[in-house]
Amino acid sequence: MNPCKSIIRASVSSFPFVPLPNPNSSITFIIPVRAFSPLSVLHPNPSCIGTARRTFHGAAALSPESLTEDSPKDTVKELLTTNRGDASSMMKMERRCSLSDGEGDCRGSWFPYEDRFRCGEVHLSSREVLEAVTPHMMEERTDRFRRVVENRSFSVCLVVEGLSDFGNISAAFRSADALGIQSVHVVSCDSSKRYNGNRHVSMGAEKWLDIEFWDTPKECFKVLKSRGYRIATTHLGMDTVSIYDMDWSCPTAIVVGNEGRGISDEALELSDLRCSIPMNGMVDSFNVSVAAGILMHHAVSDRTTRLGSHGDLSEAEKEILMAEFSLRHSRSSISIAYEFAKRKQHSSSF
Repeated sequence: MNPCKSIIRASVSSFPFVPLPNPNSSITFIIPVRAFSPLSVLHPNPSCIGTARRTFHGAAALSPESLTEDSPKDTVKELLTTNRGDASSMMKMERRCSLSDGEGDCRGSWFPYEDRFRCGEVHLSSREVLEAVTPHMMEERTDRFRRVVENRSFSVCLVVEGLSDFGNISAAFRSADALGIQSVHVVSCDSSKRYNGNRHVSMGAEKWLDIEFWDTPKECFKVLKSRGYRIATTHLGMDTVSIYDMDWSCPTAIVVGNEGRGISDEALELSDLRCSIPMNGMVDSFNVSVAAGILMHHAVSDRTTRLGSHGDLSEAEKEILMAEFSLRHSRSSISIAYEFAKRKQHSSSF
């Protein structure tokens, strides 16, 4: 039996390294193999890539499911510094104009998506997107999307203003996703600071959130108010309202500020109300990401008590968000949707 084929039959998780012979040389190459991942041998040392391809060509055809997760990189840091424009490209379905006619109020909330995905000259509806992409996803993944969408809402959004530690932003993103808050906003983060390893903090939550960037609080708050949100800034002063005395059933933008300075004077001046988390200890503040988590958790709990649930999307909106998540699912999802659009265009020409 070829020694390379024997590697697959072995329990590779018990070996830190696997020897891979080069048929054209007497030298034995050593390549690392990750524990519990036999397919890691598909990514050998570049010097023996020809041998690896010949040996494992049968296992190299990976399904779209294997491309679900992005490579482990500092996605949040890249979004907040060099690639801020990438945040909008992460959103696939066409979006409505940033400014609203003020239809968002206590009776309803802003929903950012149109029921349309553009594939060149062809547009697909959310139902068509799901028809195209869903058969290529595992049933468990589809069920997960359905449960998440059921508890999603745009009625509460998070605004982080002037934060300098990307780890805090990542942690806030992770809490927002976990609690069913879809919309987050970043105002003028300090890109001169660096935080390494933040993907391990966010756990990839940024992939599933709608992230918008703003240069000033004035610019951000103007758009949010036009969408029907009231602006609630966190503050330690005396003229604040306890978060436990607020009605969170109305669309609200929660604003948290810089780790040291807190909310800026401009943001305080433009806000509709100032709120605080009651403190019973010797210290008078929480870490900013912890405060954001507490605020969002209480908002969701209060909405559940008052409304019966936090998730408040209509059936049509749920279908659109399902299509959005399906398109974000993997790199192949977009290609699959485009192929579906080509067939649609071809059939309509007859």
